[in-house]
Amino acid sequence: MLLSPTRTVPDVYVQHGRFTFARPPGTPVQTLSGWVLPGLVDAHCHIGLDRRGRVPDALAEQQALQDRDAGTLLVRDAGVVNDTRWVQGRADLPRLVRAGRHVARTRRYFRDYAVEVEPAQLAGAVADQARLGDGWVKIVGDWIDRSVGDLVPAFPPAALRDAVDAAHAEGARVTAHCFAAATLDGMLDAGIDCIEHATGMLPRHVPRFVEQGVAIVPTLVNVDTFPVIADGAQQKFPDYAAHMRRLWGGREEMVRRAYDAGIPVYAGTDAGSVIAHGRLPDEIAALAGAGLGASAALDAGCWAARRWLGFPGIEEGASADAVVCSSDPRQDIGTLASLRAVVLRGAVVRTAAAE
Repeated sequence: MLLSPTRTVPDVYVQHGRFTFARPPGTPVQTLSGWVLPGLVDAHCHIGLDRRGRVPDALAEQQALQDRDAGTLLVRDAGVVNDTRWVQGRADLPRLVRAGRHVARTRRYFRDYAVEVEPAQLAGAVADQARLGDGWVKIVGDWIDRSVGDLVPAFPPAALRDAVDAAHAEGARVTAHCFAAATLDGMLDAGIDCIEHATGMLPRHVPRFVEQGVAIVPTLVNVDTFPVIADGAQQKFPDYAAHMRRLWGGREEMVRRAYDAGIPVYAGTDAGSVIAHGRLPDEIAALAGAGLGASAALDAGCWAARRWLGFPGIEEGASADAVVCSSDPRQDIGTLASLRAVVLRGAVVRTAAAE
């Protein structure tokens, strides 16, 4: 039983859907054996979104079940088109922290995904989405500007400062999609709380991230699509293609630099746009391979991520949300890809064929 990356206990019990360390009287209804840890956390996920934008609720349900069956029991939404509050009413689906819709510059993001605004309207749109979410709002910080032929920051610094202030006034934290280095300066000046992807982070940015406590969610399984994006853009936008290849080439060095400096790093897949759901074990393994090592990568997708979002792990009286591994995932990160069981709100919702 893993209570943290360094603390273990031999047993934990579930009674009335909650964890307890005191053995309840009577004979257990079911016993699960293995290495138990709190349900995994996908800190960048889009349940209810695909390449087309909005998806029917039936497809969103399938996406949520894919995530759940892969061990993701807590999701931080990073922007969807439709209202997914119904997911929060389903006891058999992962816990969901919503962020409303993306807020993007006009014609500077995927079509039909975002509330699209010009700089003067950014703060108002961010405040609106903050009120619709569960304490988070998402800004698209950069995208290709076809008139320039490369990634360009979407909003000027003054507009970003007003937008972040507006979100904070509503009690929400702000995260931002950021690929390029130039985008990060304005985001840090604005007082941003989190950066998605962060591929452009340079050594000069690192002290400010640390000082301001800004987290990153690298989404390495998504960043692995950059070479394909670059190939598709090569003919019309060669500068953009070269830029995306450089960002991809520096992705692991960026993650190592951030982690070594003490920047909070969390695991997120970006599932729902071009990435399939259920890939959180792949993202955690990618973080381990990028230099965090298995234990720290696991923390980024489990205990630390739960604390960041305000959810308990395996604690007395906490909701029994857990995954069961066949071996110690701190030593064998690959065991996350073949879980023995998934327990959500005290119910065993998935077991391996051998169980």
